[in-house]
Amino acid sequence: MPALRILQLVGSAGVLYMSNYPSNSIGFILLTHTKPLQIYRLINTLNRMFNYPLIVCHHDFSKCDLSVNSLTKNVLLVRPYLQTEWANFTLVEATVQALQLMCEVPDAPDWVVLLSGADYPIKTAKQILDDLASNPYDAYIQYEQITYKIYKDDLTPNMLWLKNSYQRYCTKSFSFNLSKKYFAQLNLEIRLEHPLLTKAFLPFSNKLACFSGSQWFCTNRKAAEYIINFHSQKNALTLYYSNLKYTDESYFQTILANAPHLQLKNDRRRYIDWSNGGPHPKVLVMEDLPNLIASSAHFARKFDIDTDSNILDELDRITS
Repeated sequence: MPALRILQLVGSAGVLYMSNYPSNSIGFILLTHTKPLQIYRLINTLNRMFNYPLIVCHHDFSKCDLSVNSLTKNVLLVRPYLQTEWANFTLVEATVQALQLMCEVPDAPDWVVLLSGADYPIKTAKQILDDLASNPYDAYIQYEQITYKIYKDDLTPNMLWLKNSYQRYCTKSFSFNLSKKYFAQLNLEIRLEHPLLTKAFLPFSNKLACFSGSQWFCTNRKAAEYIINFHSQKNALTLYYSNLKYTDESYFQTILANAPHLQLKNDRRRYIDWSNGGPHPKVLVMEDLPNLIASSAHFARKFDIDTDSNILDELDRITS
């Protein structure tokens, strides 16, 4: 077992604290771009709960400023930052760069949790660390294999999501712009869907299946280093996904789920409420607290301090 971190100076004010956890037990990657006050609050909560763990933050400064002087010294910023866009491959690149920075640190954490600035812990540090330590898994990530299937009568949300995932990652489209001097321009798109037609254009095969799931995951160092090494090879999968949308919901899942030496738990340990429909989850408020407490998840999303900060106050009380 790693030596306990007994005393350490951290923070701009040089805060002295005692640590009850191994120095490399857990670290956090934050992908942030808005609401600095909420980002500071999340960092302060992680510091309180986990005794100033290593936190690597990729903040998109093109979206909003973030005062570096307000961050404690256990927070490392990814430099230079990327201008990230929703559903864009830049989110994958930002995540990998943060993972690289995390793993390059001497005595890197045993576990890495990927969070957004809108996430918040809903279990105590002991519950989270005990859960990770007591199970044999290398990663907690939601993943489901995406295959060519037609369910004409199945309109359940999960099946619609699977169909949508197949359209995103496993088809090939060709666009044609036709125009003549005396006619309006005609735009045509041809989409190939059957595997026999798309095989020459896609990186997938019997040895490399396509998987999809939630963007948010938790990995141990072994799985994190595998992601970094895989991505650095600039292989066919990486090149293919770099030109797609919504790759953050398939790229990491495909890498990890095709690794036979890794044990995965098909559970992101994240509470997310999609009951409102649409591309974004419901903003959680006080009325959602009973569901959060009953959940087995470690973290929940998403929260908004401008909508309801009372639920964060209550979660602070529960996790203290």
